[in-house]
Amino acid sequence: MSNYRVLSPFKRIFAFTLSIALLIAGLASAAPSAAVAQGKNLTNGCVRGYRPGVDYFPEKVTLEDATGFKVEYFNNYKVVTVLNPWNNAKEQFKYVIVQCGTPAPRNIKGALVVEAPARRIIAMSTTHLPHLEKLGLLDRLIGMDEFTYVNNPKVRELIKAGRLIEIGSGPTVNIEKTIEARPDIVMTFGVGDPQFDSHPKLLEAKIPTVINADYMEGTPLGRSEWIKFIALFFNREAAAQREYTLMKQRYLAVARKVSGVANRPLVVVGTASRGRWRMPGGASYFATLVRDAGGNYLMAANPSAGSVQISLEEAFDRAVNADVWLLNAFQRYQNIGALLVEEPRYERLGPVSKGSVWNYDKRLNENGGNDYWETGVGNPHLILADLAKIFHPNLMADHELVFFRRIPER
Repeated sequence: MSNYRVLSPFKRIFAFTLSIALLIAGLASAAPSAAVAQGKNLTNGCVRGYRPGVDYFPEKVTLEDATGFKVEYFNNYKVVTVLNPWNNAKEQFKYVIVQCGTPAPRNIKGALVVEAPARRIIAMSTTHLPHLEKLGLLDRLIGMDEFTYVNNPKVRELIKAGRLIEIGSGPTVNIEKTIEARPDIVMTFGVGDPQFDSHPKLLEAKIPTVINADYMEGTPLGRSEWIKFIALFFNREAAAQREYTLMKQRYLAVARKVSGVANRPLVVVGTASRGRWRMPGGASYFATLVRDAGGNYLMAANPSAGSVQISLEEAFDRAVNADVWLLNAFQRYQNIGALLVEEPRYERLGPVSKGSVWNYDKRLNENGGNDYWETGVGNPHLILADLAKIFHPNLMADHELVFFRRIPER
């Protein structure tokens, strides 16, 4: 007779309950990680006790506006492809992101294999900083290409405390310093020119280097959605989905506010240079901003998504009746008089006589670093609100300009 049968009915029930509890506890201890068991991505540490049938990425991203990359999910790894790394690119970049503590897939060709969640990142563009901050990842930032143009207060504190390194950029990037820093990934960008690109030299040195091509997106929302690209390397998909949704809602709220306006001011963009006037095409990132902010862009009918050039005479003739001039210039002009010294024919432009000349240089650091190209890239709703305020001040009475500054007449 077994020990179980000689127990009293009450003790039999107690023993059965105890055995079930121990069985459940044993199964729980065999689970790959608490985070996976709870239906969340593992954002810290590695899997212990890998099980092939487990989906280690229950939190996934879905793309809405970005077209420059794609992601494919598998149980314990993700395949991310950068489709258009730079203008007229003839190559794509593929990354296999493997959950730490699980095996990498076999027969991977032409792909860089890295583990997630990454613990140490070097960011080679200030455009990455707002995304890292929103994802709660600034504590994993260990370096940048250079500190000169950084505006983010938290990153500047890290620099001041000596917690970040500078590795330089282009073909002169400091390989030895980068290797010593032991980054899990170096995130950079490319233009397809070995005189300016850093990634060929970094990859040659076997440093895990990732191309971020956010600047190639043709819309403000598309550019900002690259927060999801960054999140993939840290398993922070849930945070990226949440942050992008909030930002997009704010952007669309501003666009709706001005969508029904009857009077759309005629807007000219850019400045003259070497006998030509260079402006964004009608299908470009900035043309989209002007349209969504309730403006009538001078080059709206042009089908180009890049920049276009027209003669100065054509530009002056077309802009004589314009209402708003957005310089979008790297140079900081103290007044319109300084512009006229540079090119006296600017006097013919409608916005000059109306005193409606603007530049996006309101927030510059002491080295000339423009926060428009840092905070603005990750927060296009702020840029849109600025433009809507310029075009329709009565509708945006509560908004204080963040990036744009009116150029004084004299």
